[in-house]
Amino acid sequence: MELRSGAFAHGGEIPREHGYKSGNRSPPLEISGVPPGAKSLALVMDDPDAVGAVGKVWTHWVVWDIDPSAAGIGGGQPPPGCLEGATDFGGTGYGGPAPPDREHTYVFKLYALDRKLGLAAGSTKRELEEAMSGRVVAEARLEGRCAP
Repeated sequence: MELRSGAFAHGGEIPREHGYKSGNRSPPLEISGVPPGAKSLALVMDDPDAVGAVGKVWTHWVVWDIDPSAAGIGGGQPPPGCLEGATDFGGTGYGGPAPPDREHTYVFKLYALDRKLGLAAGSTKRELEEAMSGRVVAEARLEGRCAP
């Protein structure tokens, strides 16, 4: 399974328009190679570099119950039928890069699952991870960088 973006290359710079204070529009993400047995997809975007600044990995986006036939996600809108969870910005939906101190690497993790999760909208990343436990059939990862 593969996760790519037309907005930035793996390890490349995430364009400013996708930043929290500069448009806050989710980047277009392209999905390919989903295993045939997958029943749903989930996506988590977080910032592990935030630990040094705020003491924890910062959650930027949590999405689940994405149709496995979806060719992509993002570009400002999640696919129909999926649900979005809580972010560390205090709301739901996409929260773009907002590095407080230096360049950070943002990690998009895509999971193919053997069932739909049925979590309530607004669930946390931790609740999503608990629901996904033992259900992941494939994973993909995309990283991008952003500086203040």
